[in-house]
Amino acid sequence: MGLRMSAPRKEQGFALIELVMVVAIALIIIGMAVPTFFSMRRNFRITGDARDIAAEILVAKMRAASDFTQARARFDTSANTFQIELWDKTGSTAACAGTPCWYVDAPSGTMYLSQGVSFGFGAQSNPPPNTQAAIGLAPGCTPGSGTNPGGGTAIANTACVVFNSRSMPIDTTGAPTTNDAIYLTDGNGVYATTISATGLLQTWRIDVGDTNAAHWVKR
Repeated sequence: MGLRMSAPRKEQGFALIELVMVVAIALIIIGMAVPTFFSMRRNFRITGDARDIAAEILVAKMRAASDFTQARARFDTSANTFQIELWDKTGSTAACAGTPCWYVDAPSGTMYLSQGVSFGFGAQSNPPPNTQAAIGLAPGCTPGSGTNPGGGTAIANTACVVFNSRSMPIDTTGAPTTNDAIYLTDGNGVYATTISATGLLQTWRIDVGDTNAAHWVKR
């Protein structure tokens, strides 16, 4: 018997309508995923900034105790930057050149907020529960006057969380305070870092426009 030769098979591809349907489905999926992606990225940015700020304040608290001086986390609300500064009581550092002054803690350097994130609380009118009496950023930073680290006129567009050598948050007179807080917003949410009289830090979040103080959530 001879071998029967089968007819060659025809190669079949996708029809045009099938390709159009695949592309259309892909575009729909992308259209649904893109807003979610941007929302997640925006949330990661402000969450990361809130963590960095809490960490910076904690470092300032520890530096005050370890250096036995006052230390502060300084926030520039115009440039959206923050840094740690130490009070040189004797002016022995090169930055102070013989006169007591605040100087930047070089190892920490200056840190920047993420794009789209800024200091402030927008239209929010209530602080987190059991924190401040009225919502507001920590008081402005003072340049210091003579041997007084709290002396001088507050510097515009700044906010400072200051600790004494016992790691307690204090005001410009050196008295303990419970009025320190730093707020961040990205237009969708507001994050707050609050500091109790004992130096305990807490981070909170609330949606922009939500004025119910009970809706602040601890992070």
